[in-house]
Amino acid sequence: MDRVLLLAARGLRAFGFGFSAVLIGLLLERRGLSPFLIGLTLGIGLAAASLSGLASAWASARWGRRAVLAAAGILMALTGLDVAFATQPFLLVLAGLTGMLGVASIDLGPFASVEQAVLAETAHPSKLNIAFGRYSLTGGLLNAAGGLAATLAANPAAIRSFFLMYAAIGVATAGLPLLMSRGVEHEAGAPAFGKLKPLVGLAALFALDSLGGGFVANAVIAYWLHARFGVGASLLGPVFAAVAVLQSLSYEVSGRLANRIGLINTMVFTHLPSNILLLLVPFSPTLPWAVGLLLARFTLSQMDVPARQAYVVSIVPPAERAGAVATTGAVRGVAQSFGPALAGSAIGAAAFGVPFFAAGGLKIAYDLGLYFGFRNRRASHERG
Repeated sequence: MDRVLLLAARGLRAFGFGFSAVLIGLLLERRGLSPFLIGLTLGIGLAAASLSGLASAWASARWGRRAVLAAAGILMALTGLDVAFATQPFLLVLAGLTGMLGVASIDLGPFASVEQAVLAETAHPSKLNIAFGRYSLTGGLLNAAGGLAATLAANPAAIRSFFLMYAAIGVATAGLPLLMSRGVEHEAGAPAFGKLKPLVGLAALFALDSLGGGFVANAVIAYWLHARFGVGASLLGPVFAAVAVLQSLSYEVSGRLANRIGLINTMVFTHLPSNILLLLVPFSPTLPWAVGLLLARFTLSQMDVPARQAYVVSIVPPAERAGAVATTGAVRGVAQSFGPALAGSAIGAAAFGVPFFAAGGLKIAYDLGLYFGFRNRRASHERG
């Protein structure tokens, strides 16, 4: 029952983040914010989402995981109300400080570290890999659904209605954790952050992967398709909708594959081929070839996500799981925050394929480092 409640909250939140990511820029522009202030708001939202996991991990050790998850829902509700009603620029900019603006990945924010720790507590060790796959699948599908739902916001009043719904989703996700049992809590008084030594090398590799990802954000890929083949929005929309669905379905496969070949092997043996495909994209002679290679790449590229999540929570003691997720997430988020600056140069060179070569090279270095550095260090439930 606890896992059902967790997945329900995850799915509702992901749906809200899906339409917020599409609409927030439009709403801020219509409220009169300059491009600089829009960028500042989104940057604050990304930074806050990346770092707030550290605060929530500490708070969960002090006041409990259910209370922190409920507080994250309240922050989401307050964010939605701020965006829906505020008109003064400084209030809109401050909306990003909650870490619940929906700018970042659904795996970042004050909820992510605690949710993943709870998931590890509620899943049997033999089912842990599939549980994390299902967790990512739920978030991915409903995030894509939220993005598609945003197409219904045809005017300013409709956009405001969406953010009122965003606030309502926050209230709902604040209530669901309170229905969970005490079994999701960790040992009372145990520190949230233990020895970081086991995570240092892993976090550095995750940062390298996120840095590479900054070069091939969807906006850069969309521009490359436009610059190279003259593709318009009418085709880009369906292409990226297909990408979201393929990524979501791959999460389910990831958990089952990890049970067969192990978490590290799943992370490397799916991610490495996807990055080789990424290097081939700039050589595509026609649009169908380019789209085909991209879809093949995206089918594999996110299969490491649930495996990574399951691995991180399995190499530290139970009480330190939220802290481990928060630490690695913060490092990934900081590296990802370089994306806007990198994207500027990457977009300018997109027609020449430079972003694909840079991203592919960095990500392949990550794959090789992960395999040779951690292939002999199995997760606790794998050893069992």
